[in-house]
Amino acid sequence: MVAEGIREDDRLRAILARASEREVTIDRVPRLMLDDLTGGVNHQGLVLETKPYPYVELEELFERQGTVLVLDHIQDPQNFGTLLRAAEAAGAAGVVIARDRAVGVTPAVVNASAGAVEHLLVAQETNLARALDRLIDAGWWAIGVDTGADAVDLFTTDLPAPVALVIGSEGSGLTPIVRKRCQVIVSLPMRGTVGSLNAATAGAIVLFELLRREQE
Repeated sequence: MVAEGIREDDRLRAILARASEREVTIDRVPRLMLDDLTGGVNHQGLVLETKPYPYVELEELFERQGTVLVLDHIQDPQNFGTLLRAAEAAGAAGVVIARDRAVGVTPAVVNASAGAVEHLLVAQETNLARALDRLIDAGWWAIGVDTGADAVDLFTTDLPAPVALVIGSEGSGLTPIVRKRCQVIVSLPMRGTVGSLNAATAGAIVLFELLRREQE
């Protein structure tokens, strides 16, 4: 669906040409209709209607190598999308999210991820603690990001690999049952006045620190 009156630059023409090649129906519609369909996402005058996002079974991630990102009830679409973008950029093996009390892959999340979610395997699990148990049994190490007396400095601690990196929710962090499954809790050293980072920022830093270690 293309907004009526949109300026057709080279980028838009290329998209429409690809859509025609794939025999995708192209409709010209009022921009307000696209606003309503996307719930306020910055759609830039172009919307593709798709099937629901194809989540995978957790076992499909076992066939991959590298870090698995586990999100413990992330609820903000922007944070979720940013974490997906960082995970894809860092070459993560996949992502595991909660089925309940968490945001799923929505149009707003796809937009926030800049399309990165289309290149990731995402598993949606009812019980994250059990999902971590299965990852551990398959050879991953559950590493949580949190504060507390048992937390160790990310940058001065050797970590086993591969890592199932667990990021907690924006407000309360890791849920107790998930935190108990984590074999190591790491924290980021804070030197400034601000005492913490949001989930997306902290997760991105740890993902790329793990990538740096893989390349050593």
